[in-house]
Amino acid sequence: MSTLQVRDVPAQTHRTLKARAAASGRSLSEYVLEILEREARHPTLDELLDRVSARGAIDLGDSATRILRAERDAA
Repeated sequence: MSTLQVRDVPAQTHRTLKARAAASGRSLSEYVLEILEREARHPTLDELLDRVSARGAIDLGDSATRILRAERDAA
């Protein structure tokens, strides 16, 4: 497990996060870690576009059903 330190957090942001953490019964560290983990689970727009382009072109004449079936079979 790594350690992350964030400097220069505005006072209002710190107060808000600390209050939300307390309201949820967690420490500030636990609360912020959950936010970071949730953020890291979702791809950035660039990562998503890279995934889409890696799939290659599709024949627009194909039916949606055939395309979905081919994707499921490939998984």
